[in-house]
Amino acid sequence: MEHTVSTPDLFTPVRLGRFDLPNRIVMAPMTRSRAGAGNVPTPLMATYYGQRATAGLIITEATQVRADAQGYPDTPGIHTNEQAAGWRRVADAVHERGGRIFTQIWHTGRVSHPLFQPDGGLPVAPSAIPLAGQVYTHEGMKDYVVPRALDAEEIPGIVRAFAEAARRAVFDAGLDGVEIHGANGYLIDQFLRDGTNQRTDGYGGSIANRARFLFEVTEAVAAAIGADRVGVRLSPTGTFNSMSDSDPLATFSHATEGLNRFGLAYLHIIEGLPGSAMAKPEDAPAVAPALRRLFNGLFMINGGYDRATGDAALAERAADLVSYGAPFIANPDLPARFRQGAPLAVGDRASFYGGTEVGYTDYPALDSALVA
Repeated sequence: MEHTVSTPDLFTPVRLGRFDLPNRIVMAPMTRSRAGAGNVPTPLMATYYGQRATAGLIITEATQVRADAQGYPDTPGIHTNEQAAGWRRVADAVHERGGRIFTQIWHTGRVSHPLFQPDGGLPVAPSAIPLAGQVYTHEGMKDYVVPRALDAEEIPGIVRAFAEAARRAVFDAGLDGVEIHGANGYLIDQFLRDGTNQRTDGYGGSIANRARFLFEVTEAVAAAIGADRVGVRLSPTGTFNSMSDSDPLATFSHATEGLNRFGLAYLHIIEGLPGSAMAKPEDAPAVAPALRRLFNGLFMINGGYDRATGDAALAERAADLVSYGAPFIANPDLPARFRQGAPLAVGDRASFYGGTEVGYTDYPALDSALVA
C-alpha cells in the first residue's frame, strides 16, 4: 500500500501530542511481572523495552500509582524514588535507541487481595461487589475477596495519587508521558460500569456520576504533566475481570465526549477483531466505531490485528494507530518484520508472567544488532 495523505498505513508517520512517530505501530501495555524488590523496574526491564524501541510508541506494562493499587505479583510501581530511578533506566534505554515511551498508570481496585495490601486489609472498589475466580499470589492461588467500598472522602486521595504518579513518570523518570488505565476491569472501569458501581452518591447511579472519577483523574493528570503527554485506555465491551454494563454504547459515548475537553494525546480502545482474546461478546453491538466518530483526537485500536488488518483499519479511517500486544513479546523488531513481510515468531505463554530473561529478552531479531 502506498503512503499517501489519503491512504495512511502502519508506516505513515503521525504527530501524537508533542511527539513525531515514525510509524503507527504501538507496543500495547502488557503485564510481565518482572519487577524487583520494592516493585522497582530492573535493568532487565530496561533491556526488554530498549529492544522494542522501533515501535512508533511503547506503552509500558501497567504501573501502580500507590502501594495499595497493586493486584498481581512483581508489577512495577511509580510512587517511590527507587521506582522512578528504575524507570529512568528504562526511559534511557528506549531514548538511546530513538524511541518514545509512555507508562500506563493504574489502580487495580477490587482486582487485588489482602496479600498485596500494605496493611493486609481489603482491596477497595466503588461498591462491595467481588469478582469471580482466583488471583495468583506469592502464596499461590487465592479466592478474590469482597472489596471495601470507598468512602467519597477517600476518592480525592486516589485522584492525587494518579497525578503524582504522572509527575514522577515524566519529571523524575524521564518517560515521555502516561496512559491512564481505564480498561479491563480495574478501578476506573469499575466506577464507569453499572455492573460494578452501585453507589448512590455523586460517583454512582447516572452515567454522568459514574464517569466522574475518570474525568477527575484525567483532569488531574493532564494538569500535572500536560494533556499532550496523556492517553486514556478504555474497553467498552470487555468482560475481563467479571465486567459488564447495561448500556456500553451510552456509557462509553458519554465518557468519550467528556474526554474531548482535555485535548489528550490519544484515546486507546480495546475491542478486538472476531476470534481475538479481547473480542466483544458475539451478541454485543460494536461500540468502537461510534467512539471513533465522537473522539476529536488520535484514536488507537487494539485486539488481534496483524499487518494486513492494521493497514486496512487505518486506510478505512477506523483508527489512527494500532497497538500490538503479544506479537511484540516474541518479535522485538515487529515493525521491521511487518515491513519486510517476514514471518512472526510465537511467544511461549509459559514465560509471559514472571521469570528471568528466558521468554523475555532472549527472542532474536531478524537483525541481531537491533537488539544487542
